Amino acid sequence: MWIYLILLILIVFVLYVFLTFNSLIKLKNKVDEAFSVMDVYLKKRWDLIPNIVETVRGYASYEKKTIEDIIKHRNKIYDKMNIDEKFGTNKKIEEDLTKILAFKEAYPDLKANENYINLSKQLEKIEEDIANSRKYYNAVVRMYNDKIEMFPSNIIAKLFNFQKKKMFEINRDEKENIEVNL
Repeated sequence: MWIYLILLILIVFVLYVFLTFNSLIKLKNKVDEAFSVMDVYLKKRWDLIPNIVETVRGYASYEKKTIEDIIKHRNKIYDKMNIDEKFGTNKKIEEDLTKILAFKEAYPDLKANENYINLSKQLEKIEEDIANSRKYYNAVVRMYNDKIEMFPSNIIAKLFNFQKKKMFEINRDEKENIEVNL
């Protein structure tokens, strides 16, 4: 009788380990998928930047620093960056793009430039897609991190070396209004 009870407990434990391991793998794959979706939109924006810079450059030639900063960040090889580098570089680019898009207030002709209007609309759509994909990414990362930190699944996570994933966060400076001095 005791043997059956011990065998039953062992079977339940092994079953729990398998189910928890599989759920951790499923969540890890969702995190990877969510980052891949966000990465596609970040890459689309990355590819759009040279067009925006060239359009604005003609109007805002003395705003060289902002344009040079964007070009410097943009000249990094995107496909060779790791996740942390992609997050950091894209944060810097967002700050600079906000400044460039604000140039239209100082340059009325730029507001009427068809190329600029088209690029601005494309960028606006991409930014919306990026924001939505970030929300999804952060939600999936939260579920994954909860699973690897909560008892008793945290034991299985530690046993199989599942690591906590980093959420996409904005820094304090990005929460404040951007000030553009022309």
